Amino acid sequence: MNNKLIEAINISKIYGRGVDTSVTALDNVSLEIHEGEFIAIMGASGSGKSTLMNILGCLDKPTGGTLIQDNVEVSKLGDEELAAVRNKKIGFVFQSFNLLARTNALENVELPLLYSDRSNITDLAQKALDSVGLSDRMHHLPNELSGGQQQRVAIARALVNDPEIVFADEPTGNLDSRSGMEIMSLLQKLNAQGRTIVVVTHEKDIAQYAGRIIQITDGKITSDKKNINKISAEETMATMTETEAAHENR
Repeated sequence: MNNKLIEAINISKIYGRGVDTSVTALDNVSLEIHEGEFIAIMGASGSGKSTLMNILGCLDKPTGGTLIQDNVEVSKLGDEELAAVRNKKIGFVFQSFNLLARTNALENVELPLLYSDRSNITDLAQKALDSVGLSDRMHHLPNELSGGQQQRVAIARALVNDPEIVFADEPTGNLDSRSGMEIMSLLQKLNAQGRTIVVVTHEKDIAQYAGRIIQITDGKITSDKKNINKISAEETMATMTETEAAHENR
């Protein structure tokens, strides 16, 4: 088994106070994430999957339980220490891309590096954009890019600090089917290169591209299994193209 990156032990998250006003978003959740895994955390809206991602990604603190990353109990860290962990070890991709509208692709990817002590930030940002196939779009503004290209910029931004793990929250939610397949194909390629990827999704079809699927329902993990029927986004996209071509030739 590869190195253990994250261990969550009996994690709970409760919003509000009092018996009548509190809401339990996570209820004694325990799991491990190992280096090189591609995991899908799947659940319906309100199931607690995004709350779990926020805690695993050090964006939020649990109400109870223990979260360990690289043998450090991060659940006890302060806000500034958590920010340092996020900046150095974790990359995030969100459904809405979260790109600055008046800033080109290269400058958007450079943003996480502005808080580091690195001097070659432009070179690193260019390399990240090249890794997602957008080296020819680096000087374009977000509104000059398609939705799929904007998400690729967001992925490049998540990669630029060379994080240990990338969390993607509904990364295909704002994309058409083809663009969504392209993004999942890219995530699969990054995983094949050794990146640890965790995708949060409510779509069964998207979860099938991961090697391990964790199902969460009402704040509890109800299933955590290796996906023996894992499919390739690239192959799915190729089949889609063939089908479209066949229709056009009729």
